[in-house]
Order: sequence, then C-alpha cells, then structure tokens
Amino acid sequence: MQAVIKMTPAQLKTIQQTYPSNRPLPPGAVFAHRGNGLNVTGYRSGKVLFQGATAEAAAAKWGPLAPTKKSKATKGSAKGDTLPPDFANWSVIGSDEVGNGSYFGPLTIAAVYVSQENLSFVRNLGVADSKTLTDAQIDQMAIKMMTKLPYHIVNIMPQKYNQVHEQMNIEKMKAVSHNFALLKVLKKIQPDQPQGILIDQFEPRATYYRYLKDEPVVLRDNVYFTTKAEQFHLAVAAASIIARHQANLSMIELSKLAGRDIPVGAHKSIDKIAADLLDQGGLEYLGQFAKLHFINTKKAQALRS
Repeated sequence: MQAVIKMTPAQLKTIQQTYPSNRPLPPGAVFAHRGNGLNVTGYRSGKVLFQGATAEAAAAKWGPLAPTKKSKATKGSAKGDTLPPDFANWSVIGSDEVGNGSYFGPLTIAAVYVSQENLSFVRNLGVADSKTLTDAQIDQMAIKMMTKLPYHIVNIMPQKYNQVHEQMNIEKMKAVSHNFALLKVLKKIQPDQPQGILIDQFEPRATYYRYLKDEPVVLRDNVYFTTKAEQFHLAVAAASIIARHQANLSMIELSKLAGRDIPVGAHKSIDKIAADLLDQGGLEYLGQFAKLHFINTKKAQALRS
C-alpha cells in the first residue's frame, strides 16, 4: 500500500526530522527513511511517498492525500504492470521459477530480497538473466548471494511434482509456490518491509490470484507482475540465478541416482533416455526423474513398442 502527500519546503524539513534518512536516497530524494514496517521518501519536488501496510494512516497525519494518477512509468510488458519510474532502485522481493519447460528435473521457484543497500552488491556480481550465464557462473553467483541475501527456495522434485500434478495444473503449482516463497522471505526480513514485490509473470494477475483463492494467506499489497522481470529489478535476476543453482544441484543428484547423465530441456535426445529408464524400472521409476505429463513420456513409450 502506498500514499502520497505534497508539502512546502518548510513542511518537508519538519517531516524529515521525524523520518531521518537511514537508507540510500533514490534519485531526486532529500530523505529516505525505513522503520516499523514503513518506508517514507521525501523528494525535492515536495512529494512525500509513504509505503507499507500503514502508509495511508501515516500520511494522513501530515496532510491530505494526493489523488492517485497515472505517472510517467516504465512498462515491463504489454501483458505486465506499469512499474513506478524509480522501481529499479527500490527495495524489492523478486521471484522467478525454472524447470517448468524441462522434461527431466525439478520445478524450482526462488524468492529473494534485494534491499537498496544491497543493490550495488548484486550489480557488482554481474547478475543477469540466468539463461545468458554458464552453469559455473550461476553456481558462483548464487553461493555468494545466498550468504548475504534473504531468500527461500521451493524445489519440487519430479516424484513429488507428479503427485501434486494429479491435483493441480502446473500454473497453479507455480502460483502457490511463488506465494509461499514470497511469504517466507517476507517473514525472514521482518520488521523490514519491501517497497515492492515483483513476480516474473507467467499468468495474468486475475488468473494468478484465482489459483490462490483457497490459500490461507495471499500476498496482494505492492505486488507487481511483468514478463522478463529480471530486466526491471535485480531481485528477480537474483531469484532466477538462485533457482537455477538449486536446479543444477538437483540434476546432479538425479544423474547419480540414474547412473548416467540426465539432461535438461525437452529435445528429441531425451526421449531415448526416457525409454531407457522405462526399460530399467517402468513408469514409476521414470517418474523419479521426469515430469510424466509431458508428451515425451508417450514418445518414450512409443520407442519401446
């Protein structure tokens, strides 16, 4: 939740005494305060931005709330939300998933909190979209980030994935996992509150929340969705890398279990590997390594006939 008020220069100095700066200043700001679950940022223009669960009540103590309006903004995608113009400099929890398109291996979701103070740390690591990095780069970056940043991973190995998929489709599985991981990180950073939460969009907002209608707790405040979200905040890029690192570890584990290399992806060569695994132990055995609802299972069965 957020609220905005307009103040004169004299009023701005007064409110700054109540909310002294204790975090890095975003562009154009004269003070930036975080405390008691509230972020307060004052700008040279006289605008004061309150963010957090009590934003409106806190802002109302200082003056009338400015009417909300569309501002100049960064568009993440035609399918995504419009992000605030300085969103890349916010303290954000980002989430992303890997493995949903791969026949072998887990579905892995990660959520990571990158505060304003840690933006330079993540940036200096050279963090980018995990698809552009080698496994070695991913593993090195992930280990460094996991020692410094609050995070949570949901790693659904194939055997569990196949059981859950009997009750829900993959999109609902992802929605439930993103929400769960984000809540875990939010709990870890208390009493701090992120300025925003950014989810790498895989379904429209309404569909995402429809999948969560039976969940006991659902994050809704200051939640943004956009595709290619790693381009708009480092928290999502960090989440993608940490998720990929966990998936890499899982693939090593599965390869040891199978006694052979288990590859990622959904290309033709994996059908033969799947057929070999079927020969070794049948469908239940294959289900320890693969997402059985993929068409590759039928192709592997056809290769044996």
